[in-house]
Amino acid sequence: MTEYPAPVVPAGAGAPAQPVSLWKPVLLRALVCLVFGAVTVFWAKPSEAGTGVAAGLYFLAAACAQVILLRQLQFRKTDKAFIALALPAGIMAAYGLSFLINSKLEFIGFNAAAALFLFGLGEVYLGIKYRRRHVLARDWLAAGVVGIGTAAVLPFFTALGPHALLGVVGGGAIITGALLLLAALTIRFDAAKPAQAVN
Repeated sequence: MTEYPAPVVPAGAGAPAQPVSLWKPVLLRALVCLVFGAVTVFWAKPSEAGTGVAAGLYFLAAACAQVILLRQLQFRKTDKAFIALALPAGIMAAYGLSFLINSKLEFIGFNAAAALFLFGLGEVYLGIKYRRRHVLARDWLAAGVVGIGTAAVLPFFTALGPHALLGVVGGGAIITGALLLLAALTIRFDAAKPAQAVN
């Protein structure tokens, strides 16, 4: 039986692989963001310890989703684009683990802002680098701007308590989740059309 390669979304010169299955890790991260955002909306009185657990699990899950996306993109490990996504994901995972241990709001607020800033900066870099050459370029740019914006305002809300801190991070997560959900659905249905036509 002849094996055929997985269908790919047409890409510009120099752009990374864009398989149709790219929608799966994008959808995964969207769901991670939306679930966390929903928790922050409906959790009226989070404790300091609960804030550490919620933020820690969210950061770990978001980092895992980014790693799964990286595997789909098939960057070389020496590429700047790989580093721009992998390094912030590693930092986010490390901070996520630390939040499970140290739930002091000052610690979470400062380090969450740093992690979100780096995460967003990496995505903005990819969005600009692959502008009009990759199906995720605009979504990287938009999600990156949201992450940087969340990081910028987060330190000002730390002193207001757990609910305010989670509210800021959760608000950014909801916006990011909505953007990525739309991106995942667009990739899933638009990118599959050429493959269906061939069959």
